[in-house]
This record gives sequence, C-alpha cells and structure tokens, in this order.
Amino acid sequence: MDFDAVAGELYGGDLAEFVSARNAAVKAAKAEGDAELAKRIQQLRKPTTAAAIVNGLARDDSDQLRELAELGAELRDAHTRLAGDELRALTRRRGELVRRILHELPSMSDPVTREVEATLEAVAAEPDTAALALAGRLTSVAHQDTDQWFSLAASAPPGTGKRSEKLVEKAEPARPKRDHRRKEREEEQERARARAERERLRKEAAERDKERAVAERDLVRTERAAEQARARVDDLRERLAEAEERAGRATAEFETAKAAYEEADAAAEAARKAADAAR
Repeated sequence: MDFDAVAGELYGGDLAEFVSARNAAVKAAKAEGDAELAKRIQQLRKPTTAAAIVNGLARDDSDQLRELAELGAELRDAHTRLAGDELRALTRRRGELVRRILHELPSMSDPVTREVEATLEAVAAEPDTAALALAGRLTSVAHQDTDQWFSLAASAPPGTGKRSEKLVEKAEPARPKRDHRRKEREEEQERARARAERERLRKEAAERDKERAVAERDLVRTERAAEQARARVDDLRERLAEAEERAGRATAEFETAKAAYEEADAAAEAARKAADAAR
C-alpha cells in the first residue's frame, strides 16, 4: 500500500465518504503490519467543501489554477521589488482570473462561493496553499499541512499524467520542518497582506460603484434634458410651419387686394377723365 496513492484516492473521491474511506485505508494498512503508514493516513484531514472544489480543479488539470499559482509568484516578486505599477496590474489580473474561475464552476451557495473565492485568492497569496492546491491535496486555507506531503512527487494529481510546474516544489521531500512559531508568523503575515489587499480592492470597487452611480445620475439628467430640448424643437418647428402657412395666406390675400385696388383706381381715373371731357 502506497501513501500517495491512498491520499490521491481519498482527496479525489466523494467528500461525503472521506472519513469512512480513510478509516478503511487505516485498517488495511494495520492489517499489512505497517503502523507508520496507518498513522500517516489517519492524520489526513477531510477537506472543506471549498478546498475539495479547488482540488477538483487540479484533478481536471486546470490551466487557470496553474496560472493563478504562477501569478501569485509574480505578485510576490513585484511586491519584493516595490514595483507599484506592475503590482497593480498583476492584482487586477488576479481578480479577473479568480472571477473567471468562479464563473466557470457549477452553481454554488453564496457562503461556499465566498469560501472558494477566498481559497483561490489564498492560492495566489500563499506558496504553501498554491503547492497543495496544484497537487490536489488542499484541506483548507486555515490548515496548510505541507510538511506531511514531503513524500509527494512533484506531479499533478493522479490521472492527469501532467507535471505541475513551479510552485509544487513546496510539496517535495528533502526539507526539514521549519520552526513552528516562525512558520505561523510568516503565514499570518501572508494572510494579513492578503486581507489588506482584499480590503483595498473592496474599497476601490466601492469607489468605482460611487463613480458609476454619479455617472448614471448625470446620464439620466442629461438624457431628460435632451428629450425636453427635442420636444421644444419639435414644438417650435410646428409653430414655424403654422406661421409660414399664415404668411402664405396673408401674401395671397395681399396680392388679391392689391389687384382689386389697382383695378378700382384705374376705373376711378377713367371716370374722372370722362367727367372732364363732358364739361
């Protein structure tokens, strides 16, 4: 019985059957007389729902999960170099990538969605989380038991046939355990940075929402003003057409009256001449 094979079956199996399957594997290891193997299997934690979903991405050989892990390395490098513009661009890419992964996952409840989102962000923020996620061995963001996977080959989860590059080296052997307190401090610092970054992004999103609301109000106001102006123009055009029609009628009446006047004037002139001739 091989530890990595057993772990692969447990973390790749039905989450609801994890405990019973683990107990069966422990019993089988004891039956083979391998107490140390039985102990290691017994210590395997059941993954949270969010961790199981992210492990599933690794089993499906998700390019996006690998991209997220590698993007985390780039973010840490940019942070170390204090490359502000690059860091902001990478942060935007991380947010877009996390949203894209969430969008492609099956429908989930809001709490699970938030937990998966936090787990994906941790993959980008924390090397240990990235290593375990890529190996399909993540139990939760709070418990990153990288040390127990020292015998894990630097490969993708069983069945994919592909090698997980870069960040899975955290899960490789030949490394002594780090001081527990020092590890806790480093993990807390990473989580604090991740929380601070998430808070900054939330504030930025809130500011964008405010700007959008102002722009929307301005759009509604100007659209209403434009509609009123168009109505006024239509009204003026209608009045102009009516005035032009009245002007046309008045011109015609003037021409008729002028012709009548000229005819009457000519008749009067002829009558005066006739009267003068009769004297």
